[in-house]
Amino acid sequence: MRLRRVLVSTAVALGTVASAPDALAYRPFDGTDADVAELGHFELEMGPAHFYTLAGRDYVIAPATVLNFGILPGTELVIDLQNFVALGTIPPGDSRVQLLDTDVLVKHVFREGILQGKSGLSIAAEAGPLTPEINGTNAFGASLDVIVSYRWDWGTVHFNEWGEYTREHTADLFSGVILEGPHEWTVRPVSELYYERDFTVSQTESILVGAIWTLKDSFVLDLGLRGARVGSENAGEVRLGFTWSIPLWESAESTAMRARHRATF
Repeated sequence: MRLRRVLVSTAVALGTVASAPDALAYRPFDGTDADVAELGHFELEMGPAHFYTLAGRDYVIAPATVLNFGILPGTELVIDLQNFVALGTIPPGDSRVQLLDTDVLVKHVFREGILQGKSGLSIAAEAGPLTPEINGTNAFGASLDVIVSYRWDWGTVHFNEWGEYTREHTADLFSGVILEGPHEWTVRPVSELYYERDFTVSQTESILVGAIWTLKDSFVLDLGLRGARVGSENAGEVRLGFTWSIPLWESAESTAMRARHRATF
């Protein structure tokens, strides 16, 4: 499974941030929320470097990238890739640089709810192929994640049930919950708990704590510290990044809304 939806950063043209729309992609978590990029908008999740350690081996993920495109109403195209660089001595025959966790997914909101400004649960699904990795596993797999979200005044909860047919052609199941503080807070605390089981290899128990800082509606910083038990080994991770949203083209709905706004004055 993707080595966990990783961070985002490398300050990008901050002068353009003020004119961009809301950021809806979800960092710094492994799971996601039941929402998508607005039609005609692009959301970049980019991390220049984040740090991962497992069983005494250290890695820098540089960069970690998630690209989100609002291609239809309630639907986005998601492209993931993570560039792993091993630190220190590596075993003979191993590659120091690997492009891993590559996939092309489609995410669709099947029930518009409170995350879309309506009432009740927001329900979405994200599915698609896992693509061959570079210096990793040269094979295809498949992924399906079902997401349910709900928001109260005191916070937001997102549930993920995520199954994969891995590139190694094994079954993998991820069950996770994301907890957030009040959405109106400029800086809100967040956490994520999940259990993942690869039915022929190992299991993972993970906890993440962190914060999300909304600098602009279109530009959001995040920080996450994650500890995990992968099989019999301990793992740790530092995630730091941003989500940046920009319009690629304007939808008819946005144009009509702007016209109604002008007519009011």
